[in-house]
Amino acid sequence: MESTLTHLECPECGRRYDYRRPQTVCISCNSPLLARYDLQKARRSINLADSGTRGGGIWRWSELLPPAAEKNRLTLGEGNTPLVPAPRAGASIGMKDVLVKDESGNPTGSFKARGLAAAVSMAIELGIRELVIPTAGNAGGALAAYAARAGVAAHVYMPADAPQANQQEVLAYGAALVLVDGLISDAGKLAAQQAAKNHWLDVSTFKEPYRLEGKKTMGLELAEHFQGELPDVIIYPTGGGTGLVGMWKAFEEMEAMGWIGSARPRMVSVQAEGCAPVVRAIEGGHERIEPWQGAETKAAGLRVPSPFADRLILRAIRQSHGTALAVSEQEIDAAQSELGSLEGLFAAPEGAAAWAALKLLRSRGWLDPDARVVIFNTGSGLKYL
Repeated sequence: MESTLTHLECPECGRRYDYRRPQTVCISCNSPLLARYDLQKARRSINLADSGTRGGGIWRWSELLPPAAEKNRLTLGEGNTPLVPAPRAGASIGMKDVLVKDESGNPTGSFKARGLAAAVSMAIELGIRELVIPTAGNAGGALAAYAARAGVAAHVYMPADAPQANQQEVLAYGAALVLVDGLISDAGKLAAQQAAKNHWLDVSTFKEPYRLEGKKTMGLELAEHFQGELPDVIIYPTGGGTGLVGMWKAFEEMEAMGWIGSARPRMVSVQAEGCAPVVRAIEGGHERIEPWQGAETKAAGLRVPSPFADRLILRAIRQSHGTALAVSEQEIDAAQSELGSLEGLFAAPEGAAAWAALKLLRSRGWLDPDARVVIFNTGSGLKYL
């Protein structure tokens, strides 16, 4: 159960990098780096049908994850989240097969645990003992938790108006919390400055290669659940876009190993009307995403004015023949209440946005009533109280 990682690669210029050294982004074109594996070797030791016999958690996919030694593979029980049928919610809009991938049961209450488990594990493997992250909230708590588990230092830069639960969580895990006047982009600038000054590893979204690898396990779990098939549509709340890009990467790797065919879900990116840079780029036919001015939404994870991996996000949406749409704050509130009262799910505002988007897509005729649709609830609504 060893990793088959061979190198890191820039998806824009193809330049290769040695994974045995700490890496950030491509020095030639400032792109995120992607982990590349010997997939033919991997398929000889793991297959989709038997993956469930390897126990739980993301590390059962170790051939397709960063090459941390077993002693360095951190886990707090992340992964294996339920895919919950939503028959009453679906029926309310004339849909027969709606499911919710509920990430709220992950450690620290959100899907961020997947990515930080992988990133911190690989940092430990590389001998790094001090890490920094800018965050809208949940990623900071996840870094703090896994850093505590590993016994290393974590520095978290967070907007001062981030949810109080996120702030208290970071402190509870013993990390250093710095509150920043502004948005996650402002926190990112300060975190990058301190990383360079103090020689910390910056684990910002897409600024290191391995958070993406942890997030791609959501795609592996979908294929596992549907026994080698994939849903027709995936509706995903998009801030930095790691989950969306990670699943798209997982689908490519699984096809290369013969686990799935060439059919792909249509990928739908959901944002808030107060911060919708991906939507604007898709609607305008742009190749890059322009920063959103005056970003504002209660869905803290969606308040990302300038996602760094813009080219990867836009490609995944367009190659899948998907779309992007924004929902209002009122629609988020209503969707949160509906998921709670109809299905017993207390979704985070980001997850509620995904349900609100599904309703809009159905009303516009974009979705067939027989389509199998998976919406992602990326975290627990309890963290926003």
